[in-house]
Amino acid sequence: MTPSGTNALLRSIPPMEELLNAPWAAEFFESLGRDQVKNIIVCILDEIRREIRSGFQPELPLDCLVVCRAAELLRLKSSSTLKTVVNATGVVIHTNLGRAPLASEALAAVNAVSGTYNTLEYSPQKAGREGRNSHVEWLICGITGAEAALAVNNNAAAVLLALSSIAPGREVIVSSGELVEIGDSFRIPDILAFSGAKMTAVGCTNSTRISDWRGAITENTAVLLKVHPSNYRIEGFVASTSREELAALSWECGLVFMEDLGSGLLSPLNLPFPDREHSVRDCLAAGANIVTFSGDKLLGGPQIGIIAGSKQLIDKMRRHQLLRAVRVDKMTLAAFEATLRLYLSDRREEIPVVRMIELDKSALLQKARRLLRVLRKTAAKLGADDFCFSLVETQDAVGGGAFPTDALPGFGVGIRGTSRSAESLAAALRMSRIPVIPGIRDGQVVLHVRTLLDGDEKRIAAAFTQALNSK
Repeated sequence: MTPSGTNALLRSIPPMEELLNAPWAAEFFESLGRDQVKNIIVCILDEIRREIRSGFQPELPLDCLVVCRAAELLRLKSSSTLKTVVNATGVVIHTNLGRAPLASEALAAVNAVSGTYNTLEYSPQKAGREGRNSHVEWLICGITGAEAALAVNNNAAAVLLALSSIAPGREVIVSSGELVEIGDSFRIPDILAFSGAKMTAVGCTNSTRISDWRGAITENTAVLLKVHPSNYRIEGFVASTSREELAALSWECGLVFMEDLGSGLLSPLNLPFPDREHSVRDCLAAGANIVTFSGDKLLGGPQIGIIAGSKQLIDKMRRHQLLRAVRVDKMTLAAFEATLRLYLSDRREEIPVVRMIELDKSALLQKARRLLRVLRKTAAKLGADDFCFSLVETQDAVGGGAFPTDALPGFGVGIRGTSRSAESLAAALRMSRIPVIPGIRDGQVVLHVRTLLDGDEKRIAAAFTQALNSK
């Protein structure tokens, strides 16, 4: 493009006042404010000017291009990006989708305290201050058998606080086969280094014996650390050290035996395969002095981290300055307390994660047949004769790092379309008003019913309708 052509295009960009006074821009003033609408339009104009100077020749008239791009970005910015989705993946504890959905009692508890003043750090009986941890500590101890317990904002913080309190500048021994990475940021060696402790790895990736632990102990050793092997299993020629052996060794040598359990299992699950997860109570009963675990995995509550075990050690953590930086807010505590009370009253089946994991195949088949009828009826109303719906068997997953090699047998609904690829339909479902996140298998979209919540069938039907109408 010639310089004169470039300048002519730049001059044809509508002035800011004209754009701001247009009805399409004014409709966003209420949700974003006039100044923010202006800032967003400025960004679009700067982008278009850069493109023109680099030789871009728009197919649309420039004023139309500006309006299209600005309106699209304003629509995106005017609504929350944290929104409800339908989890049709079959992964129960799905980290990207918010992990554990809360029980109705937990939601009610959050609502009850979030809009009012409350007793977060106040005791009416004492007419004075009370620590916020008191709301849940007695519940944790009652369920797990721990002497004391402490709640922080997630399990990474729990591990960090525990090690920072009991092993600063001292050695922590851990098996080489348990130097795990969870997600893309939590690595045991990094957490140990950040806590001020010195890591000593013993054994090999596939084999660590009690003699390896014993041989690594020095005068500077403070902790024997056992870590949950989240997201993987080592099979074949393997050897590991039991927690009972580690407990006995730590007692003999005057050390702390700490276990990062991760999964937060409070009671055994009814599963179609061997239960390879140990409960918090099991670990403490086997001799662990400290157990750390998550609240939003197998436990089924909000994101929270728990340290349970020896009162002497936990009292030390209560005095550590790091505690204030990782403490829990009122809404998380309310949700967690309500979830723990469901365990205490033997009503754990009301916790969505537990209920989903324990669903048997007959119940799942009924759910799949119900969704199949809804989708066939929706397609008939739309005249979508080119789509075929069928019952399919699925392999679901617990997720959250638990049971990584074990599949939950389930059912779902498969969707094939002669005029639309599975990838295209899945993308359209994800972009619906309430996004539906499906699986894709064998050239078809698969909606796993294990992870569907009440009302999700209607949401899926609405998303399917929107997907077909947006072709």
